[in-house]
Amino acid sequence: MSLAATLHRRFAREPRTRALSAAVASLLPPGALTLDLGCGDGTLARRVMAARPDVRIVGADTLTRGGCAVPVARYDGERLPFPAGRFDAVLLVDVVHHATHPRSLLAEAGRVARSAVVIKDHLADRVGARPLLRLMDWMGNARHGIALPYNYWTRADWRLAFADLGLKVAAWEERLGLYPRACAPLFETGLHFVALLHPAAVPAPARPAGRPPAA
Repeated sequence: MSLAATLHRRFAREPRTRALSAAVASLLPPGALTLDLGCGDGTLARRVMAARPDVRIVGADTLTRGGCAVPVARYDGERLPFPAGRFDAVLLVDVVHHATHPRSLLAEAGRVARSAVVIKDHLADRVGARPLLRLMDWMGNARHGIALPYNYWTRADWRLAFADLGLKVAAWEERLGLYPRACAPLFETGLHFVALLHPAAVPAPARPAGRPPAA
């Protein structure tokens, strides 16, 4: 592992994962069967379940890795292999900006979620936000072969997408404590958010269209 990768893991990834797992755990409904869409190696899901023993999380990803910490299903990047309303909640943690078609991804999350969609992603309103977010994305993801289309949205972009897709904002937080205090003005302030969304009601599926992977 390179020095840059080692420093990123120690001073960015690990503190970020701790803070994110706490933020996500606080927003999930009681006893929620949850899909972590874009789960990666499952580290975040495992930490969320440790904080919330009542919650069960399974994953879906376009790139499946050996040794994932949670059961994971392969996702083709277009349609999830689950029926409408299959899960109580869906997590999208730093995933939407990696999608070629972000609105389609959000629509799929809303389709399979019964009561909650929890999103953590970026904001591109701040001066210089886009080049800084591109650098952060490249540092954290390029070596894993993760797609980097750099689809960063402003607050207005997010709100418009949510409204168009029938996703109601129930909670919105930008003070997440992802980085050490000395680094926060550069790497955190005005660049990140976590939101709890309530999807539009979905009809009961006529027949099963897939199952989450077995625990």
